[in-house]
Amino acid sequence: MNKIKTEVELNQIIAELRSKNKKIVWTNGCFDILHIGHVDLLEKAKSFGDILIVGLNSDSSIKRLKGDLRPVIPQDERAKLLEAIQFIDYIIIFEDDTPCRLIKEFKPDIHVKGGDYSATDYKRMPEAEIIHNYGGRVEIIPLIQSKSTSSIIQKINNS
Repeated sequence: MNKIKTEVELNQIIAELRSKNKKIVWTNGCFDILHIGHVDLLEKAKSFGDILIVGLNSDSSIKRLKGDLRPVIPQDERAKLLEAIQFIDYIIIFEDDTPCRLIKEFKPDIHVKGGDYSATDYKRMPEAEIIHNYGGRVEIIPLIQSKSTSSIIQKINNS
């Protein structure tokens, strides 16, 4: 099954899921150099609902957010790696710096982010305000210490 969907496809899928009263969970991120912290977050995210949708930052959005040396892994490869994870139902690659536009459109019941974010820090996580305004919920998953793409890159550079 192809889990990587376009915006049009995902809109149709979400409409069908809502008609069946399925609880939709959304998370998003770069997922550059997939590691155990990512897998932990994704597994816990799925536990909050029936369907897990992952918004994947495009290569161009990652360059804007993290600089010209990122991403390490191209978006098509990152998407394919995520597609292999059993508890992810759908993936959408997005070009924006934040998932705000897609969150407004899809209105997931629950939005999940890692512990380096706060559900009430609308400056760092502007999508949280959108979710709270329509009655959705934001869940923050504690990070696994010293497990991050940045720490992996630093370790490689120090080798």
